[in-house]
Amino acid sequence: MKRLPDAEFEIMKAVWKSSPPVSTNEIIAVLDGDKHWKPQTVLTLLVRLIERDFLESEKVGRERVYTPIVTEEMYLQSETEQFMDKHYNNSLVGLVNTLYKGGDMSDDDIDELKDWLSKRS
Repeated sequence: MKRLPDAEFEIMKAVWKSSPPVSTNEIIAVLDGDKHWKPQTVLTLLVRLIERDFLESEKVGRERVYTPIVTEEMYLQSETEQFMDKHYNNSLVGLVNTLYKGGDMSDDDIDELKDWLSKRS
């Protein structure tokens, strides 16, 4: 699965937040909580997402509605796998080590990670 540009990812996050099928106006309403999106920009990005097989659309009355083909979980799984392969040669230890050395892990994070690992042993 290809990585989405940031703007298209924002549209997908708005779709995933909503109960499908979701209308263009509902998507814009979710997006406007963050910043003002022009309707034409949203429509252009929705067309791209349909072309990339992330969304399907149908006309219901006078309105067009969109349903995700790719779930948020599917996309994040693919993104994470690609990131891990590209940057850490699929090494979880390498990622955790980078986070730890960068000071991005609190003691609570480390305890949570230990707990998570002990449950999988």
